[in-house]
Amino acid sequence: MSTQISVRLNDRVVAELDALVASGAAKSRAELVESALERELRRRLYEREVEMLMAQKASGVPEDDDLAGLAEWARTRTYPDLD
Repeated sequence: MSTQISVRLNDRVVAELDALVASGAAKSRAELVESALERELRRRLYEREVEMLMAQKASGVPEDDDLAGLAEWARTRTYPDLD
C-alpha cells in the first residue's frame, strides 16, 4: 500500500531528479524521493543506536570491541551539506 503526498522541492533538486530519471538511473521522481527518505530514516536510526552505545560506554557498561569500534567510526562521520 502507498499513500500519495504533495511536497514542494527546490527547482534545482527537481532538475537533478529529472536528470537522473532521463539518464535511466531511476524509474521516476517518486522512486528517488522514496529511496532518499528511506536512507535518511535508516541514518537516523543508526545515529540513535550509536548514541545508545556511546551512553553505555560512558556509564561503564562493558563494551563489545566490534560494536565500540563501529560506534566510534559512526560518531566521527560527517555528511556533506548539499545545499
